[in-house]
Amino acid sequence: MTFAQVKFDSGAQGEKHPADESNSVSGLYHELDHWQLNTGGKTIHAKRMDGRFRTIKYFTALTWLGFFLIPYLRWEDRQAVLFDIPGRQFHIFGLTVLPQDFWMLSLTLLFLAITLFAITAFAGRIFCGYFCFQTVWTDAYTWIEQKLEGNPTRRHKLDQEPWGIRKIGIKISKHALWLLIALLTGLSFAAWFADSFQLWHDYFSLQANVAAWIVLALFTGGTYVFAGFMREQVCFWLCPYARIQGVMSDRQTIMPTYDFIRGEPRGKFLKIGRLDGGKTRGDCIECFQCVAVCPTGVDIRVGQQEGCITCGLCIDACNTVMDKIARPRGLIRYASLDAIEGKPQKNILQRPRMVIYLAIMSLALSGIVYGLTHLGALKLQVIHGRQPLFVRLSDGAIQNRYDIKVLNKTGADLLVKISAAGVPGQQIMGADVPLLAQHGRISAYTVYVRVPHENLSSESAPIAFRVESLADGKINATYNSVFMSPRT
Repeated sequence: MTFAQVKFDSGAQGEKHPADESNSVSGLYHELDHWQLNTGGKTIHAKRMDGRFRTIKYFTALTWLGFFLIPYLRWEDRQAVLFDIPGRQFHIFGLTVLPQDFWMLSLTLLFLAITLFAITAFAGRIFCGYFCFQTVWTDAYTWIEQKLEGNPTRRHKLDQEPWGIRKIGIKISKHALWLLIALLTGLSFAAWFADSFQLWHDYFSLQANVAAWIVLALFTGGTYVFAGFMREQVCFWLCPYARIQGVMSDRQTIMPTYDFIRGEPRGKFLKIGRLDGGKTRGDCIECFQCVAVCPTGVDIRVGQQEGCITCGLCIDACNTVMDKIARPRGLIRYASLDAIEGKPQKNILQRPRMVIYLAIMSLALSGIVYGLTHLGALKLQVIHGRQPLFVRLSDGAIQNRYDIKVLNKTGADLLVKISAAGVPGQQIMGADVPLLAQHGRISAYTVYVRVPHENLSSESAPIAFRVESLADGKINATYNSVFMSPRT
């Protein structure tokens, strides 16, 4: 049974507590027929409370500034990072990745996916809580909502009051800011796939193509609806990662956890400075601040649930309350279920799934590094003619045909020369003048190699082709092939 499948029964006042029936801590848990879930019947207006993890969320959200700013960086005469799909080229600063190198993209996606699984197995849905764009954009939207409409209580009242000039003015201001952020999001996303400055010009001069308008509309509308209205419902119903996170967590996974041993049984806190009912009560005083700050409406005290995004805001809220009642912090804290029950925490290498994750990540990363270090500016492929394998000329010389393909990965056209080595007395026909290799494309040529028959001692001889830029000899590539001849 995983932590995501259990629920804590806090026990009603006057009822016999499960802990009285069993000495085992696991006796405090029973199976859930269903998880507690906000199905969208009401809008969650989460309370904002300062604290360590709220500050961390602010800083991690700033990493998304790169999403808005990177498309405007320049590298030489082009955009520094540009995913040029029509041109079938990915430019990342000085690196150009062409379709022939897209196997590295597969390895990159594999590496990122397994990294996400490994992080989840180790620390729960920490990506969802701190880095996910849905979480960050929703947090920005609700921050604007709070600034204009007030705290959660005022927001609830505003939602219920009849429409008037004041309410209309507040709502229009809020939605205008929401739409502005959504529009900037759509523009910024599109700018990753087209020159950003030209794209802005095309949009505002109404000259953008249909695909650009569709991308802008989809991401503007999606951001506005998902972050402004659906919010936590995206995590519950649309995000596949949220649906499978339970199987990636186990009793060793570190996540926001309620210390039921210390907190139960719960009791109200009296003004005289002690817990209601005396010393038999736990430290939880039923203040519900952990629920009030949760962006998905989860009550962490009933156990780990699908709605928990591991953001740690409930920890900030609980620690603030513990400070006020002079109790130790950590009633809710980042911990595994085994740690709460007093069992030892295993290290990463003692957990088989973590070892498997790390092994796959290492292999994928090794492949990516190898690919990046062996990209080269030119790529050469030589295909030996098959029909016929060779031709005997009138003077007795043997001739082979080769189809040569040169991929120019640089950003400019190059004049190249083709040479060969390996067979004595060879002559290359068709490569006696410089050839043009267009940038970002495969340029195809046909060359013939002639060799005097007396220079051949076997049916096949190794031959190495070399393509080299006339402007810079360091830009070159080689390819090993064979020269075929009749039996001697």
